[in-house]
Amino acid sequence: MAATMMIQKLPTFHQSAQILPKPRTHFEFVKKRINKSQSNEIFVRRCGDRGDYLQRNCVEEINDVHGRARRLVQEFDPRIPIEEAWTPPSCWYTDPDFYALELQQVFRKGWHPVELKPTSEDNQKKTLRGNRKPYNFSVVVSSDSITSRQNHVSSDSDHEDELQRSALSSTASLTSYFLSLGSIEYVVCRDEKGMLNAFHNVCRHHASLLVSGTGKKPCFVCPYHGWTYGLNGGLMKATRITGIKNFKVNEMGLVPLEVAIWGPFVLINFSKGMRHEEDVDNEAVGNEWLGSTADILSNNGVDTSLDYICRRTYTIECNWKILIFLCIVIVGNLYDSLPLTTKMYEKVSIQSCEGCAADNEEFVRLGSKALYAFVYPNFMINRYGPWMDTNLVLPLGPRRCKVVFDYFLDASLKDDVAFIEKSLEDSERVQLEDITLSEAVQRGLESPAYNVGRYSPTVEMAMHHFHCLLQENLRN
Repeated sequence: MAATMMIQKLPTFHQSAQILPKPRTHFEFVKKRINKSQSNEIFVRRCGDRGDYLQRNCVEEINDVHGRARRLVQEFDPRIPIEEAWTPPSCWYTDPDFYALELQQVFRKGWHPVELKPTSEDNQKKTLRGNRKPYNFSVVVSSDSITSRQNHVSSDSDHEDELQRSALSSTASLTSYFLSLGSIEYVVCRDEKGMLNAFHNVCRHHASLLVSGTGKKPCFVCPYHGWTYGLNGGLMKATRITGIKNFKVNEMGLVPLEVAIWGPFVLINFSKGMRHEEDVDNEAVGNEWLGSTADILSNNGVDTSLDYICRRTYTIECNWKILIFLCIVIVGNLYDSLPLTTKMYEKVSIQSCEGCAADNEEFVRLGSKALYAFVYPNFMINRYGPWMDTNLVLPLGPRRCKVVFDYFLDASLKDDVAFIEKSLEDSERVQLEDITLSEAVQRGLESPAYNVGRYSPTVEMAMHHFHCLLQENLRN
């Protein structure tokens, strides 16, 4: 925007603003007859505690935006045993309304792992096995094209110089990173006290996204008008507020999200208000997220004792659920010579096997003992031999998703370059095969020749369990 303008002097808040509980705007749907001549009742959205009615050109009819999708949910019956059950219909994998319902009911509620990866510093800062301390984290850059405008205030001048620089400067000391899920854009960071925080990545002034990518910076500066926020979310500097009445600094901080830690994973919850990290009971969060499997995973090597190796990210032209059932079913093919046990828990299914070491070269990488856990709705933890890898599947649309693989290795093998390269090469080959299969399944689901299928009762119990959890989640 090439324009010259006078810029008012920026008010500076020398102390980080304290974040006070922000009054939530309450929306609810209520029945209200628009006029007496109408025979049908229509939903009107009511806003705020005063009960004011929004003036809208369009009002929602009784069948709300998810009404059709909810009817599709009922086309799968979780009460039918797997031996007699049909799979969910193909519209679960193609319908935009169904996808919108999933975002609302599945991904915006409950605890979800965040798309983070440990930094290289963590290999020197590991904690003892079982001690639930997190790695330090960074993230894959989503976009590095956004720049931030840092405004400097002169004590003896009524104008400011504008300095264009990266939204996340590499010269500062604290790591932060930008993420998104559906329409939710959010940022996670550690503040000056080392506390982990998460906020909606939206400026409170005129709704611009604040940052993009990952890096180190002592504050967040909006690229639009230069509003500046501390890493605790408090508003530190504001522009264009001359003449504003009833402007309360403490109420204009970034909108917070609740963040927690379990083992090596950072979790976020979009449906709960902010609690500071020290106020979060991580054990309770782990039990809420994993149910009774929290101790099972901890006791089987899912912890921070391993060295982080690398990340692989793939964007795939298929619905996110195809990746889920492909991964949890294909596990059995890796251990077809060993007994594989599948057990279902509240929100987790675990496939495991124990057996004698084999001469097969694959067992050098996989080991004869393995545990594969699927955590509803979109996270897989694979612990095999000296390795642990995690797979996070993120929906990008009804027919598109992203899967993020992070690899961890026993410290005794971290310098064995040949072993690591061979293992990653084998894993890459499997992932490319899965991508081909997934995209082929998506195309098949689009065909008018297919609607529903059948389960293989002896090997697809975890898939059936996933579909049952999803149906219940969407129905409720």
